[in-house]
Amino acid sequence: MTNARSVKNQPASWVFLAFCFTTMLALAPARLHATENYEVTVERDVAAKMRDGVTLYADIYRPKADGKFPVLLTRTPYDKTGVLGFGLKAAARGYVVIAQDVRGRYTSEGEWYPFRYESQDGYDTIEWAAALPYSNGKVGMVGGSYVGATQFLAAIAKPPHLAGICPNYTASNYHDGWTYQGGAFEQWFNESWTTALAANTLTRRVDTGSDPLSWTDVLPLQSYPVRTAPSAEGLAPYFSDWLAHPGYDDYWKQWSIEDHYAEIQVPVFSLGAWYDIFLGGTLKNFTGLKKLAGTEAARNGQRLMIYVGGHAGGWADPKVGAVDFGSKLPFVLGEVELRWYDSLLKGIANGVEHEKPVRIFVMGKNEWRDEDDWPLQRAKVTRYYLHSTKPANGLGGGGTLSTAGPGDEKPDQYGYDPKQAVPTTGGPLCCEPLPTGIGPEDQRPAEARDDVLVFSTPAFSRATEVTGPVSLDLYVSSSAVDTDFTGKLVDVWPNGFAQNLTEGILRLRYRSSQEQPELANPGQVYHVSVDLWATSNVFLPGHRMRLEVSSSNFPRFDRNLNTGEDQAHATHMVKATNAIYHDRTRPSALIVPIVP
Repeated sequence: MTNARSVKNQPASWVFLAFCFTTMLALAPARLHATENYEVTVERDVAAKMRDGVTLYADIYRPKADGKFPVLLTRTPYDKTGVLGFGLKAAARGYVVIAQDVRGRYTSEGEWYPFRYESQDGYDTIEWAAALPYSNGKVGMVGGSYVGATQFLAAIAKPPHLAGICPNYTASNYHDGWTYQGGAFEQWFNESWTTALAANTLTRRVDTGSDPLSWTDVLPLQSYPVRTAPSAEGLAPYFSDWLAHPGYDDYWKQWSIEDHYAEIQVPVFSLGAWYDIFLGGTLKNFTGLKKLAGTEAARNGQRLMIYVGGHAGGWADPKVGAVDFGSKLPFVLGEVELRWYDSLLKGIANGVEHEKPVRIFVMGKNEWRDEDDWPLQRAKVTRYYLHSTKPANGLGGGGTLSTAGPGDEKPDQYGYDPKQAVPTTGGPLCCEPLPTGIGPEDQRPAEARDDVLVFSTPAFSRATEVTGPVSLDLYVSSSAVDTDFTGKLVDVWPNGFAQNLTEGILRLRYRSSQEQPELANPGQVYHVSVDLWATSNVFLPGHRMRLEVSSSNFPRFDRNLNTGEDQAHATHMVKATNAIYHDRTRPSALIVPIVP
């Protein structure tokens, strides 16, 4: 059924989805620099039939005026009604906004399975939207997180009428950087996201599984069942499939974005955030598409904006986690998106065409900065070598960082017991905080443990900026056939507050390949690299740079049980003794880009 109504001069409306994994399209009560101010017509539950006969339903917000307008499409699993605020504002500004429930979610038909149908359904929906009588044939897409995935998966299908996409904090690969990272299972995200999305699946089962007519003969009347409890069997089959494919195989390659950059032929405005769970993918999408997108216009049309928070916090609040980043951080997301589309789809000369392609928020100094590219060409890759004059275990240890290479030093070792895993404290989380916080939080409770190695520089005498990719070059061994190694870059304030900046993990069996796992030989030394993703932070005078090395970050990542068994089914766990080597022939180092 389709309902239409006109809306004129209504205030901006904040409409949030059930949890933090939203499309992030509702606008703050801010002034849009619109050249038009149309009355708006809203049509609910407009049907679009896909190529296989499945019908998907959308809400359409459009100017109540003659003529044809560009389309902004968002395809979401989180309930299309959450786009109300953005739909009204953008339609008043001269866009047709289409918010569609993806297959198997809320009002749309079909079975929900992440990623599987988004290319074909995205293609079909874009071409359907372009042919609507009030569309001018130009279709752009907006939205974040999984709604960013629906954009990229549609773009690799090359629909003729797609003109651009604007994905906010989303991944480049749904294996590494979404479901797994460095071979470790993203347990907190995968379980909390699956549980949240299962609520709608259960509701759909309840709606289709009860039959009052069949119960009219039930005696005694007291036995009338009212409702039949839906079965939980097969509620989220994809979760089991994700566990069944721990390596990067054909299951993942079929919808990997970074393996299909050449198929993307439109400009992309990628937004992401420090402390966001998909930051690594956001940065990969920008750098990869600049080199590999399918047309010169697409390669030259890449833009990047990195703020603070993402899934770990918003863009309208200066405080993320335990840190206040100041009054310069907040911005109006919808205005940024619409301003870009005003330039791209309407040809409005609003200054976008003259701006640098990269805009980042520099933490520490807490200010925005425009750049010519990412990573920054002027950044100097610098190695901070690990040292210890006495065991580096915990805050009371003797671990230090220095640009001077190591001499003849003893390795540092620690015991890793999966039963006593290092708890996740803040960091890039989704879809809700843990009791220990989210985003930047004080790491001193973790650093007090003996199973965390702590290496710190002396206090900086002058401001020192780290902006760009960060990695950890380690020489390691373990008493186990498999274990994990984690790294975390920390900014230590003069008062002792230890602010986590970025982090990473490596499952040792995936040290050489994400496709071909290989168990380790106990006691053998391996040279490995741990990707800590990236950051932009100025270590102010009096602050210190710190590195934490351990073997767990739970429950953000699943615990490695150290047995080498299949992680999905293993229940047996053993303790491991893990070692980090830092000497003349095995110079373990933290690698950071220092900006002059």
